[in-house]
Amino acid sequence: MSYFISLVYNSAMKLLLLLLPLILLAQNPNNLLYREHSPYLLQHKDNPVNWLAWDKASFTKAKKEHKPIFLSIGYSTCHWCHVMAHESFEDKSIASAINRDYIAIKVDKEELSHIDAYYQQLFLKVKHRSGGWPLTILLTEDKKPFYIAGYLPPHATQHQDGLDTLLPTYATLYKKEPQEIKEAIAFITAQSLSTPTYNHQQLQPTKLFKSLLKQYDDLFYGFNTAPKFPEAGKIDLLFDLSLFGEEEAEAMAIDMLRAMAMRGLYDHVGGGFFRYSTDGAWEIPHFEKMLYNQAELVPLYVKAYQLTKEPLFKEVVTETLEMTQKRFGYHGLFFSASDADSHHEEGGYFTFSLAEVKKAAQNDAELLEALDLSKAGNFEGKVHLNFYSDQRPKGYTRFRERLQKIQKKRDYPFVDQKLITAWNMMMVSAYAKASEIDVAYKKKALQHFKAVFSLLYRDKVLYHYSLKGAVPTQAALLEDYAFSIKALIDLYEITYDKHYLKLATDLTKKATKHFYKDGHWYLSETTHCVESPLRDKYYTSAYATMMQDLLKMAALTESLSLQELAQTSLQKRRQEILQDVTFAPASVKALLMQKFGVVLLKNSRKVLEHYQKEIRQIRYPYLLTKPDSSGLFLACKVGSCFVYSKDFLVVKKGIEGSLKQ
Repeated sequence: MSYFISLVYNSAMKLLLLLLPLILLAQNPNNLLYREHSPYLLQHKDNPVNWLAWDKASFTKAKKEHKPIFLSIGYSTCHWCHVMAHESFEDKSIASAINRDYIAIKVDKEELSHIDAYYQQLFLKVKHRSGGWPLTILLTEDKKPFYIAGYLPPHATQHQDGLDTLLPTYATLYKKEPQEIKEAIAFITAQSLSTPTYNHQQLQPTKLFKSLLKQYDDLFYGFNTAPKFPEAGKIDLLFDLSLFGEEEAEAMAIDMLRAMAMRGLYDHVGGGFFRYSTDGAWEIPHFEKMLYNQAELVPLYVKAYQLTKEPLFKEVVTETLEMTQKRFGYHGLFFSASDADSHHEEGGYFTFSLAEVKKAAQNDAELLEALDLSKAGNFEGKVHLNFYSDQRPKGYTRFRERLQKIQKKRDYPFVDQKLITAWNMMMVSAYAKASEIDVAYKKKALQHFKAVFSLLYRDKVLYHYSLKGAVPTQAALLEDYAFSIKALIDLYEITYDKHYLKLATDLTKKATKHFYKDGHWYLSETTHCVESPLRDKYYTSAYATMMQDLLKMAALTESLSLQELAQTSLQKRRQEILQDVTFAPASVKALLMQKFGVVLLKNSRKVLEHYQKEIRQIRYPYLLTKPDSSGLFLACKVGSCFVYSKDFLVVKKGIEGSLKQ
């Protein structure tokens, strides 16, 4: 019997070896993405498209074969990237058209974010609207763009090009009508080089508030209609403006935070926030979860709790950090994002049948009223949870636990295991801020920082990202430096450990050396050096974060040179920033910081720690603390100290009064 089994096994192995070349051939050996490490690129390694990575060899191939380049940019948890992949890149006829006439290159926008930023800015200038992902660009063999678009369907619609006709059309033009390609290049080049003119605008808090008010939705709260993003930069600016006398601004920020926490943008079962709402009422989200959303929203909910003492806001902080640790945590670091889809079903993990929801509610009248289950379902026949109340009903906790039991039987969506320096440092800052309402988070902030720096800061070199179990290789970008410096400042504020201030000083010098040239700040040192964008829609811009860092570091180190660098940098883009406050709220915040000054409050460490709670209640938006041996409270801005006293209330009044001068 054993001889028979051995014979069958040997025969099977021989057959497998014979079939292996055919199996490999079926997987398209010309698609070289199997060599890559990026989760997004690996998702496309089995496409019939002959994908290549963004590298020198790929561009050399394009020149050698005299073919245009089909460039596709996306990321691993992007829903519409998945749609375009399934519709087009898995389709053999479309793949054949790409392979025949183009050199196909895939880019992970989180891996090469400076490349993505370059083409996103190009899209904005050509289309006069924001882009997104997927992003599709046709380039000459010399990398000159002659066509740019976002998602493209396989077949043309009334309002959109389709790949089935677009690909052969441009391939023919490239071979037979080079003049038309040159004209397309000239048009895009002219758009990219165009310099807008700006009307002179003044930096006045009241005017800034009115600009935000124009886009504010006072019915459902938030900004604009749909899709509606949890724009942390605007909420943060509202909190600042409330301290400049715009009292309504604080209520607007609180209302928006409450609406986001109670409606469908928030995951009421697992905790944490989805990427954005597809509607204006915050009811139905796009079900991705991004690390940066959790990191930037946590400090705002901490502030909301400090101002209102509403339990909801503290619960959101706790649940969001717990979710982030559970779903994204990895040895003290955090993965980047989770997908919207489960088994190709959008929102499949997060939605429930009406029967499941009603059973979990167990006829709790208050709970059912808050849920408003009058409809059969609000998302493709299923229920995505919304609470139509300002606070959670009493039965919420038990209801949540019953739905969690249902989810335990499901597969959680794909998680991108990229460890991005900037986003991880955002989480360090979030934990540092959360320590203001729960001291236990202080230890976690320090632990997470240590883990991030151990992996991504080696031999005094900062790196952009790593993958689980891999050694980082790509040099850091401006955003990595900016958010690292911010995290170090936040850690210094909760520890007064000079080590963090020293590291922040070192990184500030390196960031200036690598990314500051001729009065401008660039995202990277490499090719496609694009000036750092101002926009904060997805998360705070690297430029704005760096400007705020410079002003804070100038105060903490009493450096006139850093103050001058911040002033010079901000002056270069001042009118561009002020043209549309809603476009760049974090840069507006930096302008306000520069105009009114970052205040440094000094006293002995013992006294500062004793008055910690009272210091947080000082109504001045840009306040830092630093121990010294003067034996009294001393409030300073760069270049001068303006109030000192042993009486805390005297100094508090002096600091708050400086806003009115």
